Amino acid sequence: MDINFRPMVESVPEAEAIVHFLTSNRFPFHMKAEHSAESAREAVDSGRFWSTESVGYWILADAETVGMVVLDDLEDDTPMFDLRLAEEFRGRGLGPQVLKQLCSLVFEEFPDPVRFEGQTREDNIPMRRTFLKAGFLKEAHYRLAWPTAEGTRVASVAYAILRQDWENNETTPFEWEELHQPSR
Repeated sequence: MDINFRPMVESVPEAEAIVHFLTSNRFPFHMKAEHSAESAREAVDSGRFWSTESVGYWILADAETVGMVVLDDLEDDTPMFDLRLAEEFRGRGLGPQVLKQLCSLVFEEFPDPVRFEGQTREDNIPMRRTFLKAGFLKEAHYRLAWPTAEGTRVASVAYAILRQDWENNETTPFEWEELHQPSR
């Protein structure tokens, strides 16, 4: 499948398309699982999809719009992303392909990133597998860091890929085990 990205442009039709996408899909593993027209418009009006710090893209698979992604922290050397596939396209194996192409976009179009990072909830197993299939490495497990819509909290799990690993198609390992602490 041919995966491409079309940059979102600041315009009334684009804003309406974003609002429609956000309000016509549920995103159960995001901080905001459901958007109202008002909350979606607030996101658009805030500059979330077109600013110096963040840029939105439509995700195209074989020229069909299947989702959206926002690149955040573009002025830093470690940008992050917010990926949302439309409900009808989830579970079809698009995630790893999209994420690999997203790495190409970031490392080819932006000169400063040394690494590229994403986070998800600990219970979002499909996304965690997507990270691994796309060459990302788990770097952190933040306990009870992600508030849910139900009022509970779950862990946030962070994954990243290094520019050098993307360029060389490898994964640089690191020491995961912590120093042994004396018993209390």
